[in-house]
Amino acid sequence: MIHIKKIDANETWPLRHKVMWPNEPLEFVILPNDDEGIHYGFFENEKLVSVISLFINHDEGQFRKFATDIESQRKGYGTQLLNYLINEAKLLNIKRLTCSARVSAIGFYKKFGMKTCSEIARKNGKDFIKMELILK
Repeated sequence: MIHIKKIDANETWPLRHKVMWPNEPLEFVILPNDDEGIHYGFFENEKLVSVISLFINHDEGQFRKFATDIESQRKGYGTQLLNYLINEAKLLNIKRLTCSARVSAIGFYKKFGMKTCSEIARKNGKDFIKMELILK
């Protein structure tokens, strides 16, 4: 059985760490403002397999630290979780949703109607680009 629900920030940290920055200390994936975010988890048979965090500033939202367990990738779970977050953002009257996407994930985000809106920037040895989705 699969389901999505809100979770606490600290519940996202182990999966963020494992998927995104496994060679760094756990503290590397903890955001200074994690307590201000809304965190969502995708569960398969009660196991947390994907996480995403939404940060809101007035009518703009940014999702960060989107990670799906390696063994659970390519099953559509990340797609379902991002669709859920987009719908939640609409309910929260967010007009513009952004993310800093790894360049390797641009194609994935384009499937949701997101567009690039910056130049590529390098951070911690990875290339990122800002992407946005205008919500109506």
